[in-house]
Amino acid sequence: MLDLLRKRRSVRKYRDEDIEAEVVELLKEAALRSPTSRNFRPWRFVFVTDRGKLAALSRAKESGSSFLAGARLGVVVCADEGESDVWIEDCSIASIILQLAGQSLGLGSCWIQIRLRMHTDSVTSEEYVRSILRLPEYIRVESMIAFGYPDEEKEPVPAEELEAEKILSA
Repeated sequence: MLDLLRKRRSVRKYRDEDIEAEVVELLKEAALRSPTSRNFRPWRFVFVTDRGKLAALSRAKESGSSFLAGARLGVVVCADEGESDVWIEDCSIASIILQLAGQSLGLGSCWIQIRLRMHTDSVTSEEYVRSILRLPEYIRVESMIAFGYPDEEKEPVPAEELEAEKILSA
């Protein structure tokens, strides 16, 4: 697990190569095994492989989501906020579980924040994503994750560059 964390980097360039159906199924299993507060499981996951929808979703924010158009899979992480008061935390946990599972399967990924971001001056990113996917109003969108086989190589962050001062003494 520590090796996965060491190697995991945000990947925004992907090869023109489909992700095998069995790999997508493993990602779905990983998502559904994500821990949640009080085991309420408020999250929902939309797995998107359609290139047109990926291109539309890549325009969800004014900046920071365009690379989704080049991915072969996008996972929209959302929740029924009425099922849990900590749906944001539960979706965040599921997001990193998905990214680590993807890393273990040879995929690159990058997390895209949607909640509290804007598509335009008058439309939130969340509203935009809901409209593209035709999700009901009660579904809250936390994030999207782009997945694909990496077409860029990034070195792990060296241990000496980690911010050890962020570990506080008790």
